[in-house]
Amino acid sequence: MTIPANARETPKPPIAMLVSDIDGTLVTPDKSLTPRAIEAVARLAKAGVAFTLVSSRPPRGMAALARTLNVSLPLAAFNGATLVSPQLRVIRALHPSARAARAMLTLLAAEQVQAWIFADNAWFLRDPDGARVAHERHTVGFEPTVVDSFEPVIDRVDKIVGVCDDAALLDAVEAKARDLLGASAAVIRSQSYYLDVTHPLADKGAAVRDLSREAGVDLARTAVIGDMTNDIAMFKVAGFAVAMGQAPDAVKAEADAVTAPNTDDGFAKAVEDLILPRAQRPV
Repeated sequence: MTIPANARETPKPPIAMLVSDIDGTLVTPDKSLTPRAIEAVARLAKAGVAFTLVSSRPPRGMAALARTLNVSLPLAAFNGATLVSPQLRVIRALHPSARAARAMLTLLAAEQVQAWIFADNAWFLRDPDGARVAHERHTVGFEPTVVDSFEPVIDRVDKIVGVCDDAALLDAVEAKARDLLGASAAVIRSQSYYLDVTHPLADKGAAVRDLSREAGVDLARTAVIGDMTNDIAMFKVAGFAVAMGQAPDAVKAEADAVTAPNTDDGFAKAVEDLILPRAQRPV
């Protein structure tokens, strides 16, 4: 474990809750949970540390992991735009305006970047053989719905994703999207190849606030762990933040500590070395 030079001081209150990102953090690159990660979550419960998940994934893509880990608290999906119970009952949902959604889709089409829409508990796309479709199918665990037009769900969008394996092109599209949409939507990278667009008030920081409130835990006693730019918002509000070892330097710089990468059980090591020693009942 390492601690960035500009890290905040380690919080004095004992940790009572851990909120974890999923992809790049909780799971390995092949999207699996290691036995050590499963055991680490079980040890959190024994130490009196509540545990839940926040992700850019849709709720359906989080459900199996939540069941395996016996998560009993609400889950935050779509970078915090949607809060659901472990049974996937919607607690609250934020949707970007139809105007913002149409503007983003027009931009993606002009830049020849594939567009996906998540809405109505489904995943919509135009090209079933497009970039990252097989990857996302494996990640979320359900099939996409192929459509000719996104217009039937344009006023119920949970998240738009621009999908492109050309990171430099997606960097340029991200900058254009921020200029185009301004305060009408949140524009953030959840992966180097995914550009997410959600409601302007949807981010993982707001999600962690909501999750802590639902659990009855003060933010100062809430820890978070993540690996990507979209995790920085929750790093800024939590009492203690851990970045994964493979995270970009800009993400690591916002964390209180850095654990091993997700190829080396970094999540489990963070729980064992950084969270449990500061738990309400250290084990």
